[in-house]
Amino acid sequence: MLIAVKAFPNSKKQEIIKKSEQDFEIKVREKPIAGAANKAIAFVLAAYFGVPFSNVKLIKGFKQRTKTFNIKGL
Repeated sequence: MLIAVKAFPNSKKQEIIKKSEQDFEIKVREKPIAGAANKAIAFVLAAYFGVPFSNVKLIKGFKQRTKTFNIKGL
């Protein structure tokens, strides 16, 4: 399942906001340095959907605010 995410790194709190069935806004505390924010977003998505972290892969948007994740096992 492909998920579109608008990322908000370096936020004061960690939060996930569902905009539609496959569109989310995710706020994480990590800074966008060396992929730390991307990894944190993947952990948030894994916890939200109840799948292992290894089933969440960043497909597109490694350095952009708008990202696409593939989640296996849904």
